[in-house]
Amino acid sequence: QIKESATLTRDVLEQHFSDLKGTLKKLLDERLLSLLQEVDVIEQESIKPLDECQKLIEHGVSTADDLLREGESAVDGDVGLQNEKLCNFTKKALHIQLDSLPEVPSLVDVPCLSAQLDDCLLTILKNQIFRHGTVASRPPVQLEEFVEKPGGILVRWCKVDDDFVPQDYRLQYRKSTASHFEDVYVGSETEFMVLHIDPNVEYQFRVCARGDGRQEWSPWSVPQLGCTTLVPHEWTTGLEGYSLSSRRNIALRNDSQSCGVLYSKAPTYFCGQTLTFRQTVGQPDRRDSLGVCVEQHNGCDSLQRDKAVCISTNGAVFVNGKEMTNQLPAVTSGSTVTFDMEVVQLGPCSNEGGNFKLRVTISSNNREVVFDWVLDQCCGSLYFGCSFSHPGWKVLVF
Repeated sequence: QIKESATLTRDVLEQHFSDLKGTLKKLLDERLLSLLQEVDVIEQESIKPLDECQKLIEHGVSTADDLLREGESAVDGDVGLQNEKLCNFTKKALHIQLDSLPEVPSLVDVPCLSAQLDDCLLTILKNQIFRHGTVASRPPVQLEEFVEKPGGILVRWCKVDDDFVPQDYRLQYRKSTASHFEDVYVGSETEFMVLHIDPNVEYQFRVCARGDGRQEWSPWSVPQLGCTTLVPHEWTTGLEGYSLSSRRNIALRNDSQSCGVLYSKAPTYFCGQTLTFRQTVGQPDRRDSLGVCVEQHNGCDSLQRDKAVCISTNGAVFVNGKEMTNQLPAVTSGSTVTFDMEVVQLGPCSNEGGNFKLRVTISSNNREVVFDWVLDQCCGSLYFGCSFSHPGWKVLVF
């Protein structure tokens, strides 16, 4: 574990600083290009009037030189042509202003470029770089417990640093054969039910935390392996009134007029486990039901019958078809309904018959009812089921 975590830490540090160097070089190159472009703009804008002034002066000098040569020619020419040339020379000289020059910018107005570079940047960067990154050997949170669930694992973690005040936790997992972790939960709870877990396959988990008022996450906990040997709960396929998800753990009551009880694919609920339903609500009906039963009865349209216990969407609890006086709150969207059962045996029990009692706890919206369910046969496993009269209900089971 020490060698593996040390190797992983080295890899993370090397990759991080490699990325950092690349980013810094890119930023410095971009800043250099920006400054060079700024020099080009100042140079072009400042030299333009001086270039124009130079052109005017050169043009005036050239004109004066041409006029001077023409005057010399007029003086040196024949007497017959001299008067005509002198006349032309005089007219040109009167129209050319040789005593004026364009305004030349004052020396103080002419830009003189220079680069202003603050050496304190290196000092600031040096101090920041030397404080960047830490190596921790004691993460403030660690994984505490894995609880097998049908097609899932309930993961619990705890704080191990008394001085650390957590704000959020972050749980990740991956198959043992995978190379990358992925987020599965971020929040303030200290446990999370990870679904879509393949049975008898090892998964690796790790957790970290974010301190109160902080943005950065703490170091990861020691990775631990978890798995489940329990097959996932699945709804049975083929019932006309219900549509199922790809993993068949979510059932949606559709618009079909057909009604009936949607059962589990197999009797996968065992005493000692917790069976959980999470639902999105539709229009309630007094015949609606969520619960467990000993066997499937395809002719019934509700679990409010013999050899079954259930809760209606209005909160009524039924045992073997009879409504109890105790009632739970009505089922709401996003809430969970849980069933817990333990065996309390009365009298001889055999495959041929006998008194068999299960202590049942049904919980909904932070309230629960507890009662004994007496059966005439031993039941090692039970079916679960649901029935809804109106469309829009959606139930996840785990």
